[in-house]
Amino acid sequence: MRVAIVHDWLVTWGGSERVLEQMLALYPQADLFTVVDFLPAAQRAPLAGRKITTSFIQRLPKARTHYNSYLPLMPVAIEQFDLSGYDLVLSSSHCVAKGVITGPNQVHVSYIHSPMRYAWDMQHEYLHEAGLETGVRSWLVRWMLHKLRVWDARSASGVDACVANSSFIARRIAKAYRRQAPVIHPPVDVEQIAPGGAREDFYLTASRLVPYKRVDLIVEAFATMPNRRLVVIGDGPELESLRKKATPNVQLLGYQSTPVLHDHLRRAKAFVFAALEDFGIILAEAQAAGTPVVAFGQGGARDIIRGLDSPNPTGVFIDEQTPESLKAGLRRFEREAGRIDPADCRRNAERFGAERFREEFAGLIAEVMQSFEQRCAAVEPRLPLAANVLQERGDDLPQGAAA
Repeated sequence: MRVAIVHDWLVTWGGSERVLEQMLALYPQADLFTVVDFLPAAQRAPLAGRKITTSFIQRLPKARTHYNSYLPLMPVAIEQFDLSGYDLVLSSSHCVAKGVITGPNQVHVSYIHSPMRYAWDMQHEYLHEAGLETGVRSWLVRWMLHKLRVWDARSASGVDACVANSSFIARRIAKAYRRQAPVIHPPVDVEQIAPGGAREDFYLTASRLVPYKRVDLIVEAFATMPNRRLVVIGDGPELESLRKKATPNVQLLGYQSTPVLHDHLRRAKAFVFAALEDFGIILAEAQAAGTPVVAFGQGGARDIIRGLDSPNPTGVFIDEQTPESLKAGLRRFEREAGRIDPADCRRNAERFGAERFREEFAGLIAEVMQSFEQRCAAVEPRLPLAANVLQERGDDLPQGAAA
């Protein structure tokens, strides 16, 4: 079976790339297509030196550093890939990858990390963060996002089966595309994170420092709680503004290697997370380290964390993305911490291992392929019958139809 795998872009190795890695493990013979490939050499080992086909955006000016500025061209770029020679097309999509064009004799399965957030339910938040709420540029961007929504909804009809990475994303898919999507949680390197070690008196948060991760909210909350210590791991455009907000009890470590991150996860009193996340792999990693989580109680966190209403809780949910709600959640955690067993946290995380992902995804592909073959078998015998009916009626056949 000839297989093509389509990924939005390769610029850094993150959560969606972990899904890509497992797809490549399932189909090592697959050819890989992506809009741009600027992945650093140090992160390319999972690609095993395979040939990668990129779009025309790869060669446009400043694409390496400003590839996202070419977002309006990406629907056109993804449609230019010629995938006609493949039997099975897999897309790993949080932007445009699911929009590749396939034919009636091909099967297209799309693992959707999220419909384009900035084009759908998070449009107004992104416009606010970019300072584009008013003015001519605002209306140009709004028109562009409108056109993206139209294309995104239309291109969903070319997908034979959608797969969601969480229950939250399954609801987004149903809202944006009117499609039902089974949930297969993304792979987490549970085996690489060993729990154990003494807990220390600090809370931890770690993520890319971008606005929607709401690390600013966490720092603001701890700034008013000088008797509680916070460690922040991560880098990004928000780092400098967070430094200005940080008080002596808040330590910003910037980017740290994976072993350093895992070491902090093992030692932290709890992991704190305030973002509305599609899934939130870092939450599962914290649980793998045996660490409780205090998290915003919406989005993918609901699939990962068992709250205090569970007989075996692994964390605490907060109701709102505000410093006040976070502080209340931390106080609640400290009162109930004795109910949260690190062993329960670890067992909870083991649901998300990479082998489990491969088994579930391979099983779904097999079901989709079988269903496709059954549909083809049900339709094809009827085609000559239609010609026979026309002949019996004496209707004219299209040229070549009788043959």
